[in-house]
Amino acid sequence: MLRLVMLVLISFFSFGPSWADECIDCHKQTSPGVVNDWQISKHSTAKGGATCATCHGKAHTNKDDSKLAKMPTAETCGACHGKQEEQFKKGKHAHSWTAMQAMPTTHMLPKQLSEGMKGCGGCHKLGVGTEEQKKLRAAGAYGTASCDGCHTRHTFSKKEAQQPQACQTCHMGFDHPQWEMYSSSKHGVRYLLKQNGVMPEGSSAPTCQTCHMQEGNHEVRTAWGFLAVRLPLPDDPQWKADQITILQALGVLDLEGKPTARIEAVKAADVARLTAEAFQKEREKMVKTCTQCHAEKFARGEMEKGDKMIREADHLLAEAIRIIAGLYKDGVLEKPASYAYAFPDLLTFHDAPRPIEHRLFEMHLKHRMRTFQGTFHANPDYALWYGWSEMLRDLAEIKEMAGDLREKHAKVVKKAAKK
Repeated sequence: MLRLVMLVLISFFSFGPSWADECIDCHKQTSPGVVNDWQISKHSTAKGGATCATCHGKAHTNKDDSKLAKMPTAETCGACHGKQEEQFKKGKHAHSWTAMQAMPTTHMLPKQLSEGMKGCGGCHKLGVGTEEQKKLRAAGAYGTASCDGCHTRHTFSKKEAQQPQACQTCHMGFDHPQWEMYSSSKHGVRYLLKQNGVMPEGSSAPTCQTCHMQEGNHEVRTAWGFLAVRLPLPDDPQWKADQITILQALGVLDLEGKPTARIEAVKAADVARLTAEAFQKEREKMVKTCTQCHAEKFARGEMEKGDKMIREADHLLAEAIRIIAGLYKDGVLEKPASYAYAFPDLLTFHDAPRPIEHRLFEMHLKHRMRTFQGTFHANPDYALWYGWSEMLRDLAEIKEMAGDLREKHAKVVKKAAKK
């Protein structure tokens, strides 16, 4: 019923060419690019399309009351695109703002990088809800409509959002360089050649959307999630122990292995699969996609290689975590005041206080990510040289720094004992 009412209201606003003309006459002078994009969009050209008032309301009428213009949300788009909105809200993109806010490091950043959209917030704004948007707009932040992260305003093109480049802006860089991995993998190279007209139009060339938005489904999610941790824990004893260590360093488990309050943040942000059924559901979706071009046995084998690569990476990371935890335990290093336990906190990110903890942060968020993401994205160079090899280097440096710190601490203790 609510959706029907919204559609009626939209229809009321939409069939008002004189209203749209008034907006266009003014904005052709103040923001001609916006007008041009809207005029070539389907919102403008389709029968019964969306006018300015459809998305922004009628309250704004002149240059002095621009704050009265409504800023669209996913719900605004959902009035016409209900199926896509419903799917989007179930997927990880809709939880991206929640995920960012759950990270302790977010609250140590300059506001310009979070709420100001010049750092993490610039991409995580995809998950901004209606209430958060009001607060952000009051603080001067714009561009938080969610859908326009991929269907950029004011063309709102479906074709644009279907290109892998639509994902490039956010899925790149330090901790999630999926664009670099994909675009230099055989999958990506074939598609880019297809875009350039080198490969035949009908050739198989998967995009990000092919694998992660099967049949246009906006409920984006992966089996391993962003952090590559899951429940239930693995049966393999060593891997289980390593994952427990990592979960403790993520602050999800306490030092006794019991869940902490952060587990609720993990649930709210949907960054990990917490049941075997949830994991398997996403795995089967991916296998189904792969079998469009590959044999099922091959597809499952490749997925298994990715799982095993996570296991290998976890063993290196867990060893490094335990080394630093040992320094806290033995009084060699003082526990940072912001840490809940005498244990490394991986979610403090670049706010790690000393070089050894900073090296651990890079090992986890940069190199472990590249190790398993490179494997799943079929990019051997990223998996090995930018991932696994760098993790080995990280571990060697952490061992050396720990040795130096223990030696220095021992000298201090010995000197104090002589007094």
